[in-house]
Amino acid sequence: MGSTSKSVVDLIEASSGVHFSGFHMDSLEQGVKEMELTTASATEELHKQPFVIGVAGGAASGKTTVCDLIIQQLHDQRVVLVNQDSFYHNLTEEELKQVHDYNFDHPDAFDTEQLLCVMEKLRHGQAVDIPNYDLKSYKNNVFPARRVNPSDVILLEGILIFHDQRVRDLMNMKIFVDTDADVRLARRIRRDTVEKSRDIGTVLDQYSKFVKPAFDDFILPTKKYADIIIPRGGDNHVAIDLIVQHIRTKLGQHDLCKIYPNLYVIHSTFQIRGMHTLIRDAQTTKHDFVFYADRLIRLVVEHGLGHLPFTEKQVITPTGSVYTGVDFCKRLCGVSVIRSGESMENALRACCKGIKIGKILIHREGDNGQQLIYEKLPSDISERHVLLLDPILGTGNSAVQAISLLLRKGVPESNIIFLNLISAPQGVHVVCKSFPRIKIVTSEIEMGLNNDFRVIPGMGEFGDRYFGTDDDDQQVVAPSQ
Repeated sequence: MGSTSKSVVDLIEASSGVHFSGFHMDSLEQGVKEMELTTASATEELHKQPFVIGVAGGAASGKTTVCDLIIQQLHDQRVVLVNQDSFYHNLTEEELKQVHDYNFDHPDAFDTEQLLCVMEKLRHGQAVDIPNYDLKSYKNNVFPARRVNPSDVILLEGILIFHDQRVRDLMNMKIFVDTDADVRLARRIRRDTVEKSRDIGTVLDQYSKFVKPAFDDFILPTKKYADIIIPRGGDNHVAIDLIVQHIRTKLGQHDLCKIYPNLYVIHSTFQIRGMHTLIRDAQTTKHDFVFYADRLIRLVVEHGLGHLPFTEKQVITPTGSVYTGVDFCKRLCGVSVIRSGESMENALRACCKGIKIGKILIHREGDNGQQLIYEKLPSDISERHVLLLDPILGTGNSAVQAISLLLRKGVPESNIIFLNLISAPQGVHVVCKSFPRIKIVTSEIEMGLNNDFRVIPGMGEFGDRYFGTDDDDQQVVAPSQ
């Protein structure tokens, strides 16, 4: 996914002479075919991306129990479990002679390269054969390999699953099962004496010689990488229930939201789908287009405002009772990208009385790339949270230009919320990769861009349809990308 996405981003960023939504179109031939191929490849790959959950923790901490409970509760999804134990190295004859002195809890005991290869195939929708490691012969070719098909969710479990950054980077969620050392030792003694017929002296010797030092040196330090820490392991049903709810929410989101946690798509309902149907219909009248576009814009603005920081506030109600609510950030302003972005200003003013609104005009023509034609922003914008308004996110070039201007004005990246009605995957890639700390709020993710770099299925030239103007009437047309 990484290399393909990069090629898409590089190509879009390099295509400074092409644009849509009213911009002049020069030098289109070069790169169009390559854009089609890379975009198609990236989109196809994107929809095969499973939700990968890493589950780490000390030996006998309850990792497997946690995974089993997650699988049981996600019974309506395709879930597969991949154990790091399957990727132990085969021991050499020399190592087999001194197997009691071999440290199975050391990172070097695992074939991480093979694990990475298997995970890459699963993430790209390919079935794989996972070794079935035999803990008696210390070989992975004694039993037939386990065939694993592509799934919606991959649980990757192991004591050192967070140790290698390349493995961590594959994960959408990282869970560390944190169980008391005495409990883990008691479980290990019970398991090894009963299941593996080992004497307690051997178990304790191995624990003090390898297991505890490896936990302190290699496993415990990876706890800092966890997104979620579960005390008591499989006994913590509240934590597991919350995790399962979160996973279900993520699985219900657009695939891009799984990749970019700063992308938010408002929950789709029949009402929202109906409004999208009306404003996308080429036969819809200007009056109806404006009416339903305004309704959608209002929903996006309301959702965007929900991402502002807030503090708790108590008020006295007319009944004399105390109500505990929230008080949102007061230091706020809007910035519209002229001309299409101005269509979103009324909704923002309706939600935020007296809000200041700045304006940016960006124009692109020929080989000169993007040109900042005009900007008028509040003098204290660096101290405010900014709602950037532009109804269409296409290639992302104009959005990058506008966001870069705000950053140059001193606005912290994390203080910018970009609001739009529809977003093309290519634009999302560009903006999220360039500015990973901004938030994007949209009402729908599109299929992509066509050969003319227009959003498809799209809704046409938004500014023309909203303001009732024709292309021929425009001398300088603002971006809606």
